[in-house]
Amino acid sequence: MKTLIVTGGTIDLTFLKNCITSNQYDYIIGVDKGAQYLFNAGIQPNLIVGDFDSISQEVINELTKEPSIKVNRFIAEKDETDTHLAIMEAIHIGSTHIDLFGGIGTRMDHTIANIHILMIPLEKRIKCRIINNNNIISLIDKTTYFFKNDYKYISLIPLTNTVIGISTKGLKYELNGYTMKQGISIGISNEFIKDKATVSLTNGILIVIRSRD
Repeated sequence: MKTLIVTGGTIDLTFLKNCITSNQYDYIIGVDKGAQYLFNAGIQPNLIVGDFDSISQEVINELTKEPSIKVNRFIAEKDETDTHLAIMEAIHIGSTHIDLFGGIGTRMDHTIANIHILMIPLEKRIKCRIINNNNIISLIDKTTYFFKNDYKYISLIPLTNTVIGISTKGLKYELNGYTMKQGISIGISNEFIKDKATVSLTNGILIVIRSRD
C-alpha cells in the first residue's frame, strides 16, 4: 500500500498536485494544516489527523461533512507531533511505502524532528521519504540503489554518531569502506556519473538527501 501524508510545512500546491497525478497513492492522510493544503488543491483525503490548531474552522467543517473522510482528533498537549501520529497511522493500516509532503518548512525544529521520525518506518522496513520540489530525504541502513533524475545532487549525512563501511558506486566522488562520523561534511553534494548509483554500509544510519539545486 502506497500512502501519501501531507503535513503543515511549506508546500507548493502545483508540485503537490503534479506528484499526486504522477503517482498512484492508495491512501491519503491530511495532517492538521496539511488537510487544508489538500482542500485548497481539490484533493480529498481518506483521513485527517491532528489537534487542528493550524487549520481554519471553515475547512474542518467542510471536511467533516464528508462521511467517507475519517477524522482522528487529538488534544494539543501530547507527546507526539501530529506528523508522528500520522506516520504511526500509516504503518497501522499496512503501508509499504510512505511519501511525506510538507515535512520541510520554516520551523527547523519540526523539520529535524520529521527526519528523525523516519527511523520508525525504517525499523519496520517500510520505505519512507520526505519530498518537496527541491529535496527528497530518506534514511538508509543497508545497501540502497538510487537512480539519476531531476534531483541531481546526493548528500550522505550520518544520523547515528558513526556510520561504518560506506561504499559508493556511480557517483563522482566515491567512497570505499569509509567510516563517517558526525561533525564533518565529506558526504555533501555528490553527483551522479551513471544512471544508477549504489550506496552501501555495514553499520549505522545515513540520511540521504537528493537535491535539485
